[in-house]
Amino acid sequence: MEQVTYSPIGVIRSPFKETAGTPIQPTGAGGIRGTIEIDQQFIPGLKDLEGFSHLIVIYHFHLSHGYSLLVKPFLDESLRGVFATRAPRRPNPIGISVVRLIGIEQNILHIEDVDIVDGTPLLDLKPYVPQFDHRQAERIGWLDEVVDKAKDVRADARFE
Repeated sequence: MEQVTYSPIGVIRSPFKETAGTPIQPTGAGGIRGTIEIDQQFIPGLKDLEGFSHLIVIYHFHLSHGYSLLVKPFLDESLRGVFATRAPRRPNPIGISVVRLIGIEQNILHIEDVDIVDGTPLLDLKPYVPQFDHRQAERIGWLDEVVDKAKDVRADARFE
């Protein structure tokens, strides 16, 4: 298979200086503010972004090293297949979060509902469009019994 390489287009800033204590999903990060610093060369790509209230943020889990195909997720005590979780220790350590866009000042995006560690490399941004992105799920697997706990659970260092 062909090698794929990405380069960061910016960096995410948040109040979370380490993995431990960081919300595990945006649902647990309500009102937490941060910024995204876009590299100067990508500023033209921000044109028209201020018209969107939410963004899909795609980033690299830079503090996660190696991977495990079976993991114990934050919300469960059982080993689960990594692809049935959102655990950061994965073959390609890519994370996604939906955040609220508060405003843009030149290359700085002010965001809210941040569940991302400070200094995380940004790979891409996409506008969140409910008509494109929202789906009514019929089932959510093992998370069905624990999904409501996500807003109160904070990360520990198990995936570093």
